[in-house]
Amino acid sequence: MNGYLIPANTKKGMLIFGIFRTFDLIMFGIGVVISIILLALVPIADTITVVLILLPALITGFLVIPLPYYHNLLTILGELYEFMTNRQKYYWKGWCIRNGMDEKESTTNIQ
Repeated sequence: MNGYLIPANTKKGMLIFGIFRTFDLIMFGIGVVISIILLALVPIADTITVVLILLPALITGFLVIPLPYYHNLLTILGELYEFMTNRQKYYWKGWCIRNGMDEKESTTNIQ
């Protein structure tokens, strides 16, 4: 057989560790740095304070978790936002002879 073998995951070679984009790691790093700074500055009195301090790292970590069929949760949220904010009514502009005209209009344009 003289066919070509194209791997299904060819984009993985462009990612850091085969999983993360540069933006993902920068965003996660910023969340971790903010959490570390808050741990150093805020006095820890109870469990709720610890959870609130760790929230930036937890949220950014949750956004960059790899998911099947998508890159990560951040990608899914971006696509959902794009879908909800773009036009939802699509107009047919194909190869059909009438192209959205009435029967009378299409016959007069053809002749």
